[in-house]
Amino acid sequence: MFAHCADPSSLAGLDWLMCYLTSGTHLAFYSSIGTVLILLAVTAPVALAFGFAGAMAARSPLPPLRWAGKLYMAMVRGIPDIVFFLFFVIALDQAIEWTVHQVRCPDWTDPIRNGLEFRVCPQAKVPPNSAPQTIHQLYGFALAVFTFAIVFGAFAANVLSGAMSAVPRAQLETAEAYGMSPRQVNRRVLIPQMWIYALPGLSNLWLILVKATPLLFLLGVRDIVYWARELGGSKTSAYAYPHPDWRLWYFLALLVFYLLLTRVSELVLDRVTARLSQGQATAAGEAQRRAKGAAA
Repeated sequence: MFAHCADPSSLAGLDWLMCYLTSGTHLAFYSSIGTVLILLAVTAPVALAFGFAGAMAARSPLPPLRWAGKLYMAMVRGIPDIVFFLFFVIALDQAIEWTVHQVRCPDWTDPIRNGLEFRVCPQAKVPPNSAPQTIHQLYGFALAVFTFAIVFGAFAANVLSGAMSAVPRAQLETAEAYGMSPRQVNRRVLIPQMWIYALPGLSNLWLILVKATPLLFLLGVRDIVYWARELGGSKTSAYAYPHPDWRLWYFLALLVFYLLLTRVSELVLDRVTARLSQGQATAAGEAQRRAKGAAA
């Protein structure tokens, strides 16, 4: 904050607005944009890893593993996201504390669950009550990342499973005829070839993940939606910067932010699609071959 912003009551016009937009709460609002971007950067590869594991399990020749993969895809995709987020985070948090409670407080005699209350010994609280607020925020963020990865990993598993089935069988048979083992066929032929078929579905899934980031607000993480609501609400003279209800403008700013993020994502995904389509027996690959032939 600038030095002349120390006394907001003495400001007016553009000076008031500049000091208002550089206040401590607004700096937290701007940093929450980084929280959203970090969530996307961390969740996307983790969700893809869950999806790949689920897709490979669903195609496994071992019945128990195949059933587990198909159950994962069907169960998670069949539950509304908001219900899963609200239930799973609470259940996971309580499961962690219950496990720590069993290790650290074996002599505890009081019931852990008494009606609607869930109570463990103080040593089993995760994170500890005495931990800094930053640790609590990081813990909540980690739970959010894991929950997002579980949900979107199920969708990714379905996309990857379909992409694997779309790889021409002739290519796999040719690899087998050259003496490759099933593992080599998967690693050298199936997995490299499937990405071009999976990319359209994964692109849509990425954009859905981008749009789902406001659910962080429901998980207790102070994201941009939280700060837009807090800062945009009407402020009385009791506040340093009183103003009427400005939530419309704050949420309009969020709309612009998400549209820009979506546009950047589309540009990057288009370049990746063009790169993966080179030499592929797909419509995009054929269009590239024809364009090169015409140029020659």
